[in-house]
Amino acid sequence: MINSAFVKSVIRLGVIVAIAFGAHFLIQWVETQTASLPPGQQSAVLGGMLVVVVLAYAALMALPFVPGIEIGVSLMMIRGAEVVPVVYLATVTGLCVAYFAGRFLSYDWLHRVFLDLRMHRACAFLESSKDLTEDERLDLLRARLPRWLRKIAINFRYVTLALLLNLPGNAVIGGGGGICLMAGLSRLFTPWLMVLTIILAVSPVPILVWVLGIEILGIK
Repeated sequence: MINSAFVKSVIRLGVIVAIAFGAHFLIQWVETQTASLPPGQQSAVLGGMLVVVVLAYAALMALPFVPGIEIGVSLMMIRGAEVVPVVYLATVTGLCVAYFAGRFLSYDWLHRVFLDLRMHRACAFLESSKDLTEDERLDLLRARLPRWLRKIAINFRYVTLALLLNLPGNAVIGGGGGICLMAGLSRLFTPWLMVLTIILAVSPVPILVWVLGIEILGIK
């Protein structure tokens, strides 16, 4: 009998690849359709498409339990270094949106949104954290960290968060969006330091691809 965890992993991988290829073919289609347009109109259409791609990908990044960073890496593997600025900008935007949503939006409103999206795990997290004190939220944060990271979760929480954002397969603990949403809900992360942490945490792979080429990801 096939293991259910294996099936879920295969489905998740299929979704990631499908979204990445969908974005790739959309970009190709728009480029083909605008090839015959005058340079000014072509730039306007491509610029509009760029905005749409950034917003759509940022929205995916902001959602808990969505493997957004993996989608970005897959898109870079397909499109190459040319798409790096778009992926980086969208990643930073989406994670910042998730953080500020957690920090400033009401629990009840977020719960209704996630319930409409059938995101039951995110709803369960909100229900469990709604009435917690700051110390209790801190305990919840510790509980969601790997055991070897718990001791530094307080004094080095920004470093810890950066590590979690770069942890392969972090979708099982909420994904980038869920991690940043939780950081906002905890009220333990200062906004400007949080934004700086996100900017730095998601930069290594885009910088490596931009400077060294797509080959750094093992693609020839």
